Amino acid sequence: MATQRVLPQSKETLLQNYNKRLKDDIRSILDNFTEIVKTAKVEDETQVSRATQGEQDHYEMQVRAANIVRAGESLMKLVSDLKQFLILNDFPSVNEAISLRNQQLRSLQEECDKKLISLRDEIAIDLYELEEEYYSSSCGQWDGVELPLCEAFRRRDSWGFPDTSSEPGHSSTEESERPPSQEVVPRHLNGHGAIPGDQC
Repeated sequence: MATQRVLPQSKETLLQNYNKRLKDDIRSILDNFTEIVKTAKVEDETQVSRATQGEQDHYEMQVRAANIVRAGESLMKLVSDLKQFLILNDFPSVNEAISLRNQQLRSLQEECDKKLISLRDEIAIDLYELEEEYYSSSCGQWDGVELPLCEAFRRRDSWGFPDTSSEPGHSSTEESERPPSQEVVPRHLNGHGAIPGDQC
């Protein structure tokens, strides 16, 4: 087997063994097939009866067919051994396959990065427009102070409730500012049925 690089002695011997096995199996298949074809030829009468000759030829064909099958199985085993040898020892081909796969994965990664960057830019533009719309509306203003989105929406939702819930201290302030109502005070009755000094 011709090769461009120098192999160790053990690998060179192994390759020569593979080459010898290949030639032997192919020769075995060819020789047995040739003999089967020769056996199928009808010959003239001999001292052996035709029935006996037929049985002998049939047995010989079976043996040679078995030899062909054995040589075929040996070739399949040789193919398996060659694959294993290439996987374990053909490092340049393995490195080339790994490099090709790395290039494919890198190109896929670059494509995904481009799509993610494009998506990020689109989201940033939409978010900027939403912020402009928010801060230009009245929702973002509260007593002249700009509020965060969550706080502004929380306070906006509270506008729909009664004033007592939104301003809990307001009702108590109004009650404290009301004029005191006339309360019913238990009066100790004197002889005239009224408190002295109460001449209403």
